[in-house]
Amino acid sequence: MSSSTKDWRESPEAIAAVDALFASIGLEHGRRATRAGTWEHGERVRLPRTSKAAIKPAPSARKPRRAPGLIRPAAWETYPWLRAGFSTREGGATTAFGNPGDLNLGWNVNDPAETVAANRKHFLEALAGPHPGQLVAVRQFHSPLIRIVGPDTAPLATAEGRPVLRGDALITKRSDILLAILTADCVPVLVADTRRRVVAAFHAGWRGTLARIVERGIGTMRLQFGSRPKDLIAAIGPGIGACCYSVGEEVRFDFESQFDYAPSLFSEVYDSDPVKDKYPLLFLTARAPGHSNIGPQIHLDLVEANRRQLLDAGLSASKITVVGECTACTRLPNGQRRYFSHRDEHGYTGRMLSVIGVANE
Repeated sequence: MSSSTKDWRESPEAIAAVDALFASIGLEHGRRATRAGTWEHGERVRLPRTSKAAIKPAPSARKPRRAPGLIRPAAWETYPWLRAGFSTREGGATTAFGNPGDLNLGWNVNDPAETVAANRKHFLEALAGPHPGQLVAVRQFHSPLIRIVGPDTAPLATAEGRPVLRGDALITKRSDILLAILTADCVPVLVADTRRRVVAAFHAGWRGTLARIVERGIGTMRLQFGSRPKDLIAAIGPGIGACCYSVGEEVRFDFESQFDYAPSLFSEVYDSDPVKDKYPLLFLTARAPGHSNIGPQIHLDLVEANRRQLLDAGLSASKITVVGECTACTRLPNGQRRYFSHRDEHGYTGRMLSVIGVANE
């Protein structure tokens, strides 16, 4: 549902029209009370009633420095050898997804390949200068598969620049390449070893997060390169926030089976609908209690889930930067979307890049 449609439905004029319509056939409005709760240790525990608008992504301690189409982790500016950043959808040449000037960086059948190549060139030059090196990505499939790119790893991409390797994480010490993760709601995580100059990029959707891809990845850095947690810094890029990310009950059960802090990652959200609030009887079903879809949505804080994995892997909280913007609901001052969102745009959208590399000095 578009934002303009939602605004119309919630206007006083629209509600008054609905009231008049139902009053003409003798219906009166009421209000349905709904209980919030979750299961813990076999018993239902009540949760506070929460509105969708009340859930906001956690802000970063330091505001990231931005350039057109590019967000750099501000805390990383003290490392001149480090090339890292997250793209937005601003400043490109794509027109396929409704906003002229979109910076789509993913190969997409709806966007000409030459447009994507031009967008990538523009973004990489803004990130790393006129000679950024080869961009290396993976064919992502929501797995815990981690790829180490060594001096003899080949091929890394097709002639056009499309990925060859399958996986959802990349680690390297090479200084002639840039590692990249593509996202449009999933959480990108970039990690750098400031002592050994090893870098890593992780694609963390809920499946990868459940499989502890970030935690496993840092373990791989320690095993393969001798990285120490005290030397690591991390940045969590734009991803869908707890404000907009509803999931099924089975996802909550899966997380609770893996993480003792899982209850803190979930909230039950009551997305207010003015018509349903006034006329609840019209939306009742004949299904047995407990089998109807009436009730709160379960929302997952995927950003916090990955921040907790970084902490569990030994990183200090002060070494973790969180961009803190939701890809589904963040808007520019002109009302246009700041990011691509697979969920909010129903799959018809572009992709952002999250890139990290070591400068070729």
